[in-house]
Amino acid sequence: MSSADPTPRTAVVTVTYGSDDVLPGFLRSVRDSSSQRPLVVVADNKPDDGITRSLAEAEGALYLAMTDNRGYGGAVNSAVEQLPASVEWILVSNPDVVLGPGSLDSLTARGDADPSIGSVGPAVLTPEGDVYPSARAVPSIRTGIGHALFANLWPTNPWTRAYRREDTRFDVRDAGWLSGACLLVRREAFDRLHGFDTGYFMYFEDVDLGMRLGEAGYRNVFDPTASVQHSGAHSTTRESANMVRAHHASAKRFLQRKYPGPLLWPTRIVLSAGLSIRSWLSTRRGR
Repeated sequence: MSSADPTPRTAVVTVTYGSDDVLPGFLRSVRDSSSQRPLVVVADNKPDDGITRSLAEAEGALYLAMTDNRGYGGAVNSAVEQLPASVEWILVSNPDVVLGPGSLDSLTARGDADPSIGSVGPAVLTPEGDVYPSARAVPSIRTGIGHALFANLWPTNPWTRAYRREDTRFDVRDAGWLSGACLLVRREAFDRLHGFDTGYFMYFEDVDLGMRLGEAGYRNVFDPTASVQHSGAHSTTRESANMVRAHHASAKRFLQRKYPGPLLWPTRIVLSAGLSIRSWLSTRRGR
C-alpha cells in the first residue's frame, strides 16, 4: 500500500488480537476498496512479538500497541483519537474481513449523499457467499426474548425474522444498528457520542452505538451495493466459553441501558435472570 494522503478524508481502523494470519489479507484488500489513499490504523490488543507491527508497517499502516486490552470498542476509540482532523469518515473493521473492490468508495458516497447519515454498513458475506444479517432492528423485549429462545430451535420464528430483517438483505434501507464487523461511521457523529461505550468489553458495542446514533438523530443505512467477506471470529474460537459469558454480560448491560428507571426494575431482573440461565446452558453444551 502506498503511503496515505497527508490530509486523508477517510481512515480505516482495525483491532487485532493475535490476528497475524488474517491481517495481511485485510490490509491488501484496503488497496482496491478506494480510489483514495485512506489512513490505516492497526490497534493491537495483544502486542507480543512484534509480528503484527511488522505486518502493519509493511503495508503502510500506523501501528498502535495498546498498553492493556481495553476490548474492541476501547481499542477503536484509542485509534480514532490518533486520527488527524481532516478525517470525516472512519471504517471500523475486524481484521478477518476482506473488503470488496470499491467498497469503501461506495460506502462513503452513500454517507455523503445525506448529512443525517451517521453510519453505513455493507453486505457482509460468509466465505460460502451467503449474506449475513448484519443490519438489524434494535432489539425490543419481545423480539429479544423470542430470538434468544427460538433462534436455534426454530430459525424462521417471527421474532428472529423481525430482528434480523433478512427479507430485506438486498435492499438499501435504514436499520436500527449495523454490524461492527465492518462499519463506516461519520467522524463528527462518532466524536459527538464519545465513540463506543467502553463498558462493553466485547459484543453489543455496535448495537449500543447504532441505538445512540438513532437517538441523536442520525440514520444507520445498510447499503448492499458494497460488500465484504467476513471469515468469522478467529480470535475468539479458542475461548468460546468465555466469549459466551462475555456476550451475555454485554446483553445485560445493553438491556439495563435501554430499560432504565425504577418502574422497569422487574423487567430488568427477569431479563437478566433469563440471560444468566441461557449463558449457563450454552457453556454447559459447549463442554
